[in-house]
Amino acid sequence: MLPMVGVTQFLSQIKEGDPNAADRLLPLVCQELRRLAATYLVQEKPGQTLQATALVHEAYLRLMVGDQSYQWNSRGHFFSAAAQSMRRILVETARRKQTLKAGGGRQMYSLQQGEISILSDPDRLLAIDEALTSLALHSPEAAKLVELRVYAGLSVGDAAGVLGIARTTAYRHWTYARAWLRAELAADT
Repeated sequence: MLPMVGVTQFLSQIKEGDPNAADRLLPLVCQELRRLAATYLVQEKPGQTLQATALVHEAYLRLMVGDQSYQWNSRGHFFSAAAQSMRRILVETARRKQTLKAGGGRQMYSLQQGEISILSDPDRLLAIDEALTSLALHSPEAAKLVELRVYAGLSVGDAAGVLGIARTTAYRHWTYARAWLRAELAADT
């Protein structure tokens, strides 16, 4: 885990307009973000072009330059934004790879042992993203929990802390979200 005080301190300095704080924050969060990115990309097919370092740098760049830059309240909020940014990058990459020649049609995907994993299949990634977007319309907090679990690699307890909810509530949301996503993914076939 990263030193919470250092990350939070740099986020405060960024929010206050210190132009050098973003440069000092990157080395502090880079290792954690690379670890998250590597977990996503380890299951990719050999020879794929997106590397963990590239994913981290693209996500960090989007965080620092995007519309929501410099609006983080805490370390958890920053990593939540980073997870969302990585999700968008992975989905964009999957969409680019998805063509009719490459099997752009829908297929049935099952959730292994009730867990969701991001695999090398762009169709699966897009199907999960679509189902997660649908879940967000019905239960935004459950969708945010799934995003933190899947894209940020957080445990249910850690995600509860980021969301500021009780652990039991987080487990209830996780159970609901898994059932919702399983049904959504099965209905898409």
